[in-house]
Amino acid sequence: MNTQSRSVAPPPVTRPPLDVDRVRADFPILERTVRGHRLAYLDSAATSQRPRRVVEALSAFYLEHNANVHRGVHVLSEEASSAYDRARELGRRLLGASRAEEIVFTAGTTSAINLVAQTWGAAQLKGGDEILITAYEHHSNIVPWQLAAHRVGAVLLVIPTLPDGSLDIEAADALLTPRTRLVAVSHVSNVLGTVSPLAHLIRRAHSVGAAVLVDGAQGAPRLPVNVQALDCDFYTVSGHKLYGPTGIGLLYGRAELLARMPPWQTGGGMIERVSYEATSFAPPPARFEAGTPPIAQAVGLGAAIEYVDRLGIDAIEAHERALMAYATDVLAEVPDLRLIGTAPGKIGVISFLLGDIHPHDVATVLDAAGVAVRAGHHCAQPLMDRLGVTATLRASFGVYSNRADVDQLAEALHAARKRFAA
Repeated sequence: MNTQSRSVAPPPVTRPPLDVDRVRADFPILERTVRGHRLAYLDSAATSQRPRRVVEALSAFYLEHNANVHRGVHVLSEEASSAYDRARELGRRLLGASRAEEIVFTAGTTSAINLVAQTWGAAQLKGGDEILITAYEHHSNIVPWQLAAHRVGAVLLVIPTLPDGSLDIEAADALLTPRTRLVAVSHVSNVLGTVSPLAHLIRRAHSVGAAVLVDGAQGAPRLPVNVQALDCDFYTVSGHKLYGPTGIGLLYGRAELLARMPPWQTGGGMIERVSYEATSFAPPPARFEAGTPPIAQAVGLGAAIEYVDRLGIDAIEAHERALMAYATDVLAEVPDLRLIGTAPGKIGVISFLLGDIHPHDVATVLDAAGVAVRAGHHCAQPLMDRLGVTATLRASFGVYSNRADVDQLAEALHAARKRFAA
């Protein structure tokens, strides 16, 4: 797919191990109590908490620099435009893109995937084409492709998983054919924690002429990402899972692909010239950012990216992997607890069941003990069907998660088991 020479960004700088106590001090919400207990926040896969510097960046923008961007010549507009453009450059650095023009601000990963499905998909997919997804995709990386396939008569195919939650590579290789037009795959499963074999999938997809979109909602907050080294065609990020504001995200798109994609939404800011008879459109990324953009949110996301960069993504990954190992050992001591997904190298989340107790009932008991987890299908109903369950409990980690959170979870699970056994 990629025939042009592209400079590859240097690897991330190695940082010292995380001082988790110091990190936790950056998140004021962790100081509160819940139902008389310390808060053990284990729902970062749903949304992360925000460090003080992100909240302060939002406040400073609104209090000191608030104005629209790229449309005014007054000081406030110039300051807002500079901050907005700087946030895009920080997004480029986060993902290792070769140029800032390859970074599109979106409302989040869901918005970014829909953008690609309704622009690239509308222009490139035709009847008989095949779209490959994995069995552990989030609904936001299933439904847009399902609808895109239905519109043109394409076929949606699913790469299965192995019993431990790993992707079935042999099945993936067999499904990849010259009919494959796109592979849409999560970097990290939001249910199983499985890390997808991106290098293999991207190389094989490109060998048959297919493009690759990576859902990085769970990957970017905890794993190094370099889109040039990966050679993916699209990569998405949700700001609110990366310690930034809600309502903001990033779409990386290969420059040559973005240049050929038609507009998604229309209005101000994405045009070159409008007449009553016809309209010409701005080049990317402006072409895909109609209307007043999420300026404050972009500034907040920039602050979050700087925060992650200061901690070091390599240090964050090491911290989460160590905590995953500890949690796996601790939860193994809880009678009747069954882990869902045990793939080697998994990261970020632990899904499980506690005997035959409904996950919602367990989660209610955990909440009474100050433990915040997620219970449900996690926007992955097809995966739940394949697993033969209706829901799971899910504990998920962030930079601020520590062993005390895991111990509090385990203690509450022991209490829940005794309560429902009585």
